Amino acid sequence: MGTSRSRRGPGGPGGRFPVVDPATGEAFDEAPDHHPDALAEIVDRARAAWPGWRADPAARATALRAAAAAVEAAGADLAPLLTREQGKPLAESHAEVARVAARLRYFADLDVLPGTIRDGRPVRGEIHWRSLGPVAAIVPWNFPLQLASAKFAPALAAGNTMVLKPSPHTPLATRLLASVLATALPDGVLTVVTGREPLGARLAAHPGIRHVTFTGSGPTGRAVAAGAAASLARVTLELGGNDAAVLLDDVDVERVADRLFWAAFRNCGQVCVAVKRVYAPARIHPRVVEALAHRAKAVVVGPGLDPASRLGPVNNAAQLDRVERYTARALAAGARAVVGGHRLDRPGYFFAPTILTDVPPDDPVVTEEQFGPVLPVLPYGRLDEAVEAANGTGFGLGGSVWGTDLDRAEAVAHRLECGTAWINHHGELSLAQPFAGVKESGVGVAGGPWGLYGNLSPFVVHRPEEP
Repeated sequence: MGTSRSRRGPGGPGGRFPVVDPATGEAFDEAPDHHPDALAEIVDRARAAWPGWRADPAARATALRAAAAAVEAAGADLAPLLTREQGKPLAESHAEVARVAARLRYFADLDVLPGTIRDGRPVRGEIHWRSLGPVAAIVPWNFPLQLASAKFAPALAAGNTMVLKPSPHTPLATRLLASVLATALPDGVLTVVTGREPLGARLAAHPGIRHVTFTGSGPTGRAVAAGAAASLARVTLELGGNDAAVLLDDVDVERVADRLFWAAFRNCGQVCVAVKRVYAPARIHPRVVEALAHRAKAVVVGPGLDPASRLGPVNNAAQLDRVERYTARALAAGARAVVGGHRLDRPGYFFAPTILTDVPPDDPVVTEEQFGPVLPVLPYGRLDEAVEAANGTGFGLGGSVWGTDLDRAEAVAHRLECGTAWINHHGELSLAQPFAGVKESGVGVAGGPWGLYGNLSPFVVHRPEEP
């Protein structure tokens, strides 16, 4: 992976910081630690590139399609590097790269159409859509390429330029992705900056940025919004999730157990819309626990580059400490680990897939987002109690209902306080759908046409019917 050492980012050589392989816990490369003072030059370059980029929608679409093809061609380089710094199994990294290409094509093919207002007056209102200017994107470490593309694909398709900052835990694949995209995009349209704080805070607060789009924790999201408020920049925030899965009394446990398990444990549970707590009717609760525990015992945990691995490590030491702390606190409060409940005794940041039962319903492992391979399974007596518990946190990103009677399951899904609800599956997202959270899970909308128009501003021309 030494090739990344020779790729200097914008803003001069500056310092460098280590990038750790979570499968070993050891640094395997370095990335540029850009100084926040370099942002003025970088944002100026993005602004200089904006007029040419916004001027020709057809040329933009062609460039984005070419960028998608370039990403696909580079998949054999991108996916292993992503696994090396993030930890996920290689097959999941290849899927993430494919999603980047698919998203570029999707937004390249979306049209921004003008509209007309006629309200009985002898004046026609023409609605046009204008790009905003330089956009800042700040991306976390769990899906660094996919979440980056969820921000740059609609922003660039709308005619904006972008400065993108990945997490310091996963900067390398994003830098490589930027070099791949540079073969199709004009200079200054997309710039990647890497570094540690206060780089992200300074980027969000930069007066030349007109839209800040962020994915990450609630506390950091609040700080990003406060920084953007200084210049009244638009903000889109996708924040934490603590998704509940509500099982109905007619659920076929064995039929859904695999889907339910992977909805919770994919990417080692490090998914914003992962199932993070399960509510099962008391009558079938032991069967649900047993089915999930059986799968947790059987799953192969190991380095993502090992083809046998189905679950990789937790991404970083701080997150591993957080998962361990939440689990230990729950066990001390009376919870029981049917399987797992501890770190694995090997190099790297590995935590055993964990199924918890007998968990106090107000324990933080239930009410907060643990973001790791730990799943509490709680019994309920009445369905109303389960719905109330599912809605009883400050989060509202996603949720799911599982049962045989689909009409009944959908009726329960409509009662969940979240942005997306699934029935008999969880976490699957269409490129064409809006994606948004409620309560403390976000501000603004990403995905589909809503994501495109979120990167545009309406411009209205009132024209008389006669001179």
